Amino acid sequence: MSITLQWSDWLAMFGHFLVLSLLSIGGAITTAPDMHRYLVDQKHWLTDPQFNASVAIAQAAPGPNVLFVALMGWHVGLNAGGPLTGLMGVALTLLGILLPSTTLTYLAASWGHRNRDLRWVRAFKQGMAPIVVALLMATGWILASANVIGLRDWPVALLTAVTALVVWKTRLHLLWLLGGGALLGWYGLI
Repeated sequence: MSITLQWSDWLAMFGHFLVLSLLSIGGAITTAPDMHRYLVDQKHWLTDPQFNASVAIAQAAPGPNVLFVALMGWHVGLNAGGPLTGLMGVALTLLGILLPSTTLTYLAASWGHRNRDLRWVRAFKQGMAPIVVALLMATGWILASANVIGLRDWPVALLTAVTALVVWKTRLHLLWLLGGGALLGWYGLI
């Protein structure tokens, strides 16, 4: 895939990630649906496989899960010209997603710690939990919708449901589930 980006496009992408940074309650992964809308659906700078690969590789790799943002920037840059523009895409997306949220988090955490006994501060913290859960569910929906499940894919749907149930009802470590899914894939059962 080859695209042409002007400086205004790079600045628009940086600005978009600045705004997303302030919406990333619960982590950058919660803004993945809007990243998909912007980069894949609206601008056509990434393909669905590039978007999903960015998320999957970063989630599988050790380290912070915000790495998927860098991979998206890398893919946009590669599509726009090569490794040098890839590095520029990495820098712009990472700075955009990290600067505002880091600054706001530091200031808000300092203030919240000083005022932790106020009733409305406690209520705010409790009210944020459902928002984070909803944003994570939206992210899961976007990632799953790239692989539309039909009748022939019922084993994948069943495995997803069983895994969700095991995570919800037990304290089994997630790596065991990941390993089990890898074995099922290795033997061609899913």
